[in-house]
Amino acid sequence: MTTNSLTNSGLSTALVANNIPVPSALGSLDAYVNAVHRIPVLTVEDEQALARRFREGEDLDAARELVHSHLRFVVHVARGYNGYGLQIGDLIQEGNIGLMKAVKRFDPDQGVRLVSFAVHWIRAEMHEFILKNWRIVKVATTKAQRKLFFNLRKSKTRLGWMNAEEVRAVAKDLNVSEREVLEMESRLSGRDIGFDAPDEDDDGAPPSPVAYLRADGEDPSQTYERKDEEDGHLALLREGLSELDARSRDIIKRRWLDDESKITLQELADEYGVSAERIRQIEANALKKMRALFAA
Repeated sequence: MTTNSLTNSGLSTALVANNIPVPSALGSLDAYVNAVHRIPVLTVEDEQALARRFREGEDLDAARELVHSHLRFVVHVARGYNGYGLQIGDLIQEGNIGLMKAVKRFDPDQGVRLVSFAVHWIRAEMHEFILKNWRIVKVATTKAQRKLFFNLRKSKTRLGWMNAEEVRAVAKDLNVSEREVLEMESRLSGRDIGFDAPDEDDDGAPPSPVAYLRADGEDPSQTYERKDEEDGHLALLREGLSELDARSRDIIKRRWLDDESKITLQELADEYGVSAERIRQIEANALKKMRALFAA
């Protein structure tokens, strides 16, 4: 296993290598939590020694020991996000990925414990997972929106709908605009609505979007078929014109394909120095050839 594989592998790959149980194997989150809490906490000296072994010699056994000794902390952080309606096992999995990334980047010479360094990476992975899965439509994309999402959710249970003074206070505290605060509050207060109609026995449910979001245009399949047919006719037209001589092609184009103005037979006759009847005959013969191509 390479250094990158340690960073990018899933929870199971990292733990099974050292016979540490995982939720998917045990079928029980409690069993997993009990298992990781039995792993001893490292002393400062042991942590420093393991970190140097990994940093200087790419000792993956040392890296695994650093990861395993901090799995209990990931569980602790994940429990702080219980209110988002997501499975805590999924949050633990994402947090463990962040922990492995932190171990890869940890510098023991900076004078801080790994747990203090890793908390940023653990929370970052959990935050990304929450934002992707909390709603069908992602509610926060910019840095300001992400900051508002996690801070406003903590205060919403206490404040309810915020008044103008509270909005100004939050905007000032988080260094964002009041408009962004109000927009995020609106997003958090909304909910996902199924596009299809509610069940027949759900008498009190409001109408679903399918009842009022109607498309007045044609069916997409019909649009595709029509466009495909038009493309085919256009290709045949180009092929038919290419089969004509230069004079016949010019007459057809100017008589039938010119969008600006349709030239008369007499005008073409004067230009080519022949009678209008002759121009009519050339036009008729050219159209006959092209119709035969379309009928084939």
